[in-house]
Amino acid sequence: MTTATLAPAGTLLIRPATAADYPHIARITVDSYLHAGHFDDPDHEYLQFVQQVAKRHVESEILVAERDGVVIGSVTLVRPGSEYADIALEGELEFRMLVVDPAVQRSGAGRALLGAVIARARELEDVHTVSLTTGGHWVAARALYEADGFIHASARDWYIPNTEIVLVVYTLTL
Repeated sequence: MTTATLAPAGTLLIRPATAADYPHIARITVDSYLHAGHFDDPDHEYLQFVQQVAKRHVESEILVAERDGVVIGSVTLVRPGSEYADIALEGELEFRMLVVDPAVQRSGAGRALLGAVIARARELEDVHTVSLTTGGHWVAARALYEADGFIHASARDWYIPNTEIVLVVYTLTL
């Protein structure tokens, strides 16, 4: 099924990812980053990295958004010390790669995934904060996080190594 055939209507289910979801998660992640203009080259090293869903799932939780039986989005949850953690401190649940298929963006799937991340963090006894990194110029993503109470933790902002690209950190205290 191509993304052009997806419709924003229907029942949305947030659930843990399965191995059958991996190709969909990989495609949606790459499509989302390319569609948003974050990368120009589909063969970029980072886009190759995000497609290694099975490897990522060994060390992290992955949730998917499914509408009418079709995976339309995903998010990865990581704990401090994981190979996939960029900024997680003790007591934090970091989420990464929150993506929604470009064909159905702005349909509520991103907000639903974010809500599921917060709910999952509240289930974990040793977690008091949810953290994330996003692009400094990713206005829509930043607006979503701020609308749900996340605060820019500017002291934790960082640069992608060997670049002038700043990534901003947001946190939500539970």
